[in-house]
Amino acid sequence: MTEKGKKGFYQRFIKVPQDVFIALLALVVLSPVILVVAVLVRTKLGSPIIFKQERAGKDGKPFYMYKFRTMSDGRDEEGNLLPDEQRLGKFGKLLRSTSLDELPSLWNVVCAKCSLCGPRALYMKYIPRYSEHQARRLEVRPGITGLAQINGRNAISWEKRFDYDVRYVDNITFRGDWKIMFLTVAKVFKREGITSETSVTMEEFMGNELEMANHE
Repeated sequence: MTEKGKKGFYQRFIKVPQDVFIALLALVVLSPVILVVAVLVRTKLGSPIIFKQERAGKDGKPFYMYKFRTMSDGRDEEGNLLPDEQRLGKFGKLLRSTSLDELPSLWNVVCAKCSLCGPRALYMKYIPRYSEHQARRLEVRPGITGLAQINGRNAISWEKRFDYDVRYVDNITFRGDWKIMFLTVAKVFKREGITSETSVTMEEFMGNELEMANHE
């Protein structure tokens, strides 16, 4: 276990070079898959092929996360975008359930904006809503996968996700990261935890009810 707030040898000297090397290797090896998915996205969903969105990185600094597009631009008669569940068709669900939509995120790892393992990068607007405990997830680079993803993904509550994130921050090890990566592959094949109980993705994090009540 790493002492709270203190980086171990692995985190200081090995983690980033290892992540960059694995991400580059994956981009080369998976380039045929990436090309096929890109063509299918263009054919079935149109442009843009890549979905770019601002997320919170280490220390809350913004960066752009890249993914393959999974939703259509379907709109109602008034020109408003349809709900997510209506714009996420069978093809989009397939991309998400197999995590193929995450492949462009490997470029974020190459650029050292993300790690392979770590707390998932969330919206910038969530930062003021974090408790002091939850904000500790911002002490490290966000990850493509993490403890929360191998322990329920979108099917668990926000509180549990953040608890897993902080647990990871306090226990970053070579063995732990490789365990997360192997278990992530297993989860992808099983297609577990893709959706929450009430949404096709994860409900918006609105803050901590107890703390919000104390400020009313």
